[in-house]
Amino acid sequence: MKPWMIILIVLAVMLVILAVLYFLGKRMQKKQVDNRAQMEAMAQTMSMLIIDKKYMKLSEANLPKIVLEQTPKALRRTKVPIVKAKIGPKIMSLICDDAIFDELPVKAEVKASISGIYIIGVKNLRGAQPAPVSKKTGFIAKLKKRQAKLEKQLQEEQAASGGSKKKGKK
Repeated sequence: MKPWMIILIVLAVMLVILAVLYFLGKRMQKKQVDNRAQMEAMAQTMSMLIIDKKYMKLSEANLPKIVLEQTPKALRRTKVPIVKAKIGPKIMSLICDDAIFDELPVKAEVKASISGIYIIGVKNLRGAQPAPVSKKTGFIAKLKKRQAKLEKQLQEEQAASGGSKKKGKK
């Protein structure tokens, strides 16, 4: 076989794979939106005292057995955000949405939207507000900040030395 035919076959296979992944992703996204809407329709607002929160495996999280049985085996080993909360007289382990996990304060009372054993939203925080989490600055951001600082320093030096000299032209 000629090399251009091999490349053409590989490209065709890759295009087919990309098309299949595109349509499967679209279908999965539609299911996720439908499930999210159903969960929000069934949600109840409850007041709870958050005792502890951490990422744990489902098997270690002290969740009901039926939850573990219904979860696919591959997902049982993944770590999920678990919140231990006191709702009324009961202490329960709840699964939390990743988007709001960082917002939940530990050892504070919160009004949250709950659908089954899943916390989908925080309505009202009482007591001490959680300290804002400082973002890590990446390598590129540090370089840009350093570049801006050096450019400012260069402009100040040029202004101090007379400013009429232009760089690069003689």
